[in-house]
Amino acid sequence: MHVEESDLEKESGSENRYIVLLLVLTGVLMAVVDGSVVSIALPTITAYFSVSIAQSQIIMTAYLVPPTSLLMIFGKVAEYVGKARLFFIGIALFTVSSLACGMSTSLNLLVLCRIIQATGAAMMFSISSAIIFQAFPRGEQGRAMGYIGATVAIGSMLGPTLGGFIVDLLGWKYIFLINVPIGIMQLLLSFRYMIIEDTRSHSVDVDWVGAVTLITIIVSLMAILGQLSISFTFQPAILATAMIFLGSLAAFVIIESRHKSPLLDLSIFRYRMFVLPCISMILFFVANLMISILGPFYFEGVMGYTASQVGLIYLIVPAIMVIGAPVTGWVYDRHQFRYLAALGMLIMAISMMLLGYLAGSAGRDPRLLLLTFVSMGIGGVFFQSPNNTEIMRALPRAKINIASSFTATIRNLGMALGVSFSGVLVSLQLAQAGYYGTLVGAGPELLAATISRVMILAGLLCIIGTLVSIYRGMNSA
Repeated sequence: MHVEESDLEKESGSENRYIVLLLVLTGVLMAVVDGSVVSIALPTITAYFSVSIAQSQIIMTAYLVPPTSLLMIFGKVAEYVGKARLFFIGIALFTVSSLACGMSTSLNLLVLCRIIQATGAAMMFSISSAIIFQAFPRGEQGRAMGYIGATVAIGSMLGPTLGGFIVDLLGWKYIFLINVPIGIMQLLLSFRYMIIEDTRSHSVDVDWVGAVTLITIIVSLMAILGQLSISFTFQPAILATAMIFLGSLAAFVIIESRHKSPLLDLSIFRYRMFVLPCISMILFFVANLMISILGPFYFEGVMGYTASQVGLIYLIVPAIMVIGAPVTGWVYDRHQFRYLAALGMLIMAISMMLLGYLAGSAGRDPRLLLLTFVSMGIGGVFFQSPNNTEIMRALPRAKINIASSFTATIRNLGMALGVSFSGVLVSLQLAQAGYYGTLVGAGPELLAATISRVMILAGLLCIIGTLVSIYRGMNSA
């Protein structure tokens, strides 16, 4: 079900739309990069604070959970303070907390600052799609939305690579401090150019009970997956956490269905043309993060590549995305081939399964492995722009904020689930093989077999996404 044509034709776009686009994409890039940039610096941070690896990994978890929990809350807050103002506040909070992260003198202080930093990132991310969608006229929206997909792809892939270079050249603190001058420049330009027409509500009508319940759902789900990655025995702690998750999920649905101003307007799920591309999106990000997390272990542990060589391999997909996604969006604005997203997802599925097959085979031709990354980039180009555009067009204009914040939530949740599923699936396979050491310590053959199966599974998830996209195309005729 699509919005009436007259609703969208009223949107003429902003005269500063390309400056607005640059500001929003910079914020999105910073938010995404900081989600993964720490991974490469964990050994250095662990040694600096003289803590265990398990303790230092909280730095990553502290950044992962808040955005997933808070994105929809800030989507509602934006209806009161305005999208541009919330984005400005998010930049300020992100910049100040980045400075505090770089100056932290203890692990606990660093974790606290990371939580605040993630909160600022959630403010920016929650309404990024809505700002760009509103800043551009209808004929340019597909291309503009394509830039978001390309930026997210670049950020998720470049984080570890940039982190390695920064740590080697400047030290771990600069993975945070580098955000400060960029953030200050963003603040100055946003104050001047970020002018978005808003119809604001007269009060912050946030469903706080629903908000707390949502946070409980996300935290308990991540806790379950974290516990399973350590042990697959049904311990009381896992069972208790699972009960909390299921109880919170049931309570959230009941609360939101009865609240006069719910955090998540459940009526959006009545729009089939909104739900279907959202399902495809979350599968896309789960599968991609499974490849992103485990690929470096394969190329270093099995192929013997250096970290910088692996970084160059992982530049292939974002390089294709940054060039191709806007072009695909521009073409989609004019022709709107309704099966383009399905075609892209199918190419991704074939590429991932082929990568998994090659990774587990004896030959392991490096050229063929690299070609699968090229085809993954092409598939991502065909999928992202059409899928993102259809999501934003599927709901009435009055629900554009919730559409933006909800899709940002499931995008972030998909990335988080991809990371968690990777750990669970690898740990399960290693345990079945009788190996209980670290992934790095596993032999090349065990490592190759384990990672190849997860890559093939990622491809199968994309097959499901392809079927969902085909069904959406059939119903949009």
